[in-house]
Amino acid sequence: MKFDILTLFPDLVDRILGESIIGRARTAGVIEVRTHQIRDFAGNKHNNVDDTPYGGGNGMVMAAPPIDRCFRAVLADLPENETRRVVYLSPKGKIFDQATAKRLAGYDRLILLCGHYEGVDQRAIDRFADEEISIGDYVLTGGELPACILVDAVSRLIDGVLASPECHEDESIASGLLEYPQYTRPPVWEGDEVPPILLSGDHAKIDAWRLERSLELTKERRPDLYDAYVAAHPPKPKKAKRARKTPADGGDED
Repeated sequence: MKFDILTLFPDLVDRILGESIIGRARTAGVIEVRTHQIRDFAGNKHNNVDDTPYGGGNGMVMAAPPIDRCFRAVLADLPENETRRVVYLSPKGKIFDQATAKRLAGYDRLILLCGHYEGVDQRAIDRFADEEISIGDYVLTGGELPACILVDAVSRLIDGVLASPECHEDESIASGLLEYPQYTRPPVWEGDEVPPILLSGDHAKIDAWRLERSLELTKERRPDLYDAYVAAHPPKPKKAKRARKTPADGGDED
């Protein structure tokens, strides 16, 4: 999986995506993340990439020409036989979720455009972006953190990034439910004990306990997820018990 990130702050992006699991995956070559400094394509001696908005208003807007030149430079270096998707990280976009992460993980390459200031000239968005994605209903100073979140969430679904597929399949949201509580040593900490079932070694009972806790937490904190999960996992009908034949019915005698 390959990511190209168009940004005014490539060092920030590289620092975040150079650590922990994603950093190791980059070093191992499992994923590739390239950052591209939009300011390098400003085309003026002061390297300005923004200007005042037409119609008035506060702040500055990132201009279309530098983004256009940066984007075309990225495309010129790419193979033609790959699938790719261009995403503009925008508060006006569709809310990012696990289903979107899974969908995006199916592409060979994602090209991410990070806005800043008061946003990006709409003409650049219309020309290059396949879709706009938001990571939530709040305001940030730029698209760099959302881009890093998207890269992290998508990368975890790529084979070889995590130790095994099970590492992400049972986690909160991925399974359709919030994750059950987790515990580790010591078994007693400041008077608080780990639930005894987790120390029992009975994996069937542990699995049942974890599912029950997940259902309880999801119902309490995310009823929307809970209702969707219940609708997708209706209880199996119980099998009717067969009546035992009596000698009078032709059955065997005890």
